[in-house]
Amino acid sequence: MTSPVRKKPGHRRKKSADSMGEFALIDSLFAPLTAGEPRAFSLQDDAAELHESARVVSKDVLIAGVHFPVDQPLDIAARKALRVNLSDMAAMGAKPVEYLLGCAWPGNTDLCDIKSFVDGLAVDQATYRLNLLGGDTTRHAGSAPLVISVTMLGAAPKGGVLNRSGARQGDDVFVSGTIGDARLGLSIALGDLEVGDLEVDGLEKGRDDGAFLLDRYQLPSPRIALGGALSGIATSAIDISDGLIADAGHIARTSDKRLCLQAEDIPVSAPALCWIKQQRSSRTALGQLVSGGDDYELLFTASPKSRRAVEMAARLTRTSVARIGTVKAGSGVELIDEKGAPMPLKATGYSHFS
Repeated sequence: MTSPVRKKPGHRRKKSADSMGEFALIDSLFAPLTAGEPRAFSLQDDAAELHESARVVSKDVLIAGVHFPVDQPLDIAARKALRVNLSDMAAMGAKPVEYLLGCAWPGNTDLCDIKSFVDGLAVDQATYRLNLLGGDTTRHAGSAPLVISVTMLGAAPKGGVLNRSGARQGDDVFVSGTIGDARLGLSIALGDLEVGDLEVDGLEKGRDDGAFLLDRYQLPSPRIALGGALSGIATSAIDISDGLIADAGHIARTSDKRLCLQAEDIPVSAPALCWIKQQRSSRTALGQLVSGGDDYELLFTASPKSRRAVEMAARLTRTSVARIGTVKAGSGVELIDEKGAPMPLKATGYSHFS
């Protein structure tokens, strides 16, 4: 005979999503995210009506265990799902308007998990002034991982959308923010990097390096304002999701040009710099950071004549921007060291099918 399991003080029995049912779940949790938008029809119709200004569309799919750890809090996963799509809007110079959401939940999902997910969406909807327009929710028959699909709808900027294919020979290459923080943040999330080894000065008071790097991985900051300000200035743009080198390669390929990047000009944060100095080879360490994904910064090109305009766009949007290279004739991407020699790279970035 087994002993009865005693509940810990404050313990609450988890409530299965089955207890509510699909349509009640949508009505009580997801419908409020439409913020009363009449074109969403309270999520009770087969489709929604698009806003007349929604001319730019992006979609990203995130899978637990692939794009974020399976044990990551679901409110954080929800916010990241929105932000990676918002970053796509930023890369096009577009203004996000609304989004469609699709979720395939594991078979053993609890109601409190879904509520946590919805709470995360609500937080970033308020931050970025978005509303849910429609979508679908379903559940796996077994224990397959959570799949999140977001389709973001945005308004095109007056100066025209930014593309990857417009880089011209002689253009400057710029990048926003700092590179490699998310790569280190992922290592912390997976337990591969000890936080105590990265204590340096220079961060905001009361915040440690580990929290900073983890936050950069879990909750990237989409550069929406900067992207909009670069419309009519940048000749090409892309958001850095697969890694600086890999995404520079996308611009190089679609523009039929060669991007030459100066390693010493690539901006890195204080914690990342500390990590580089602790490695056996700073060249190898930098190579790992520029080939890591999930930075969600903007990489863009612009004419040297537009340097003042780029500076003003950065200042007005309060976004740090660094000039890191030049567009040349040819193909591919080249990372140049302080002596002017090309640096070999073992990896260029993330790919789902390699």
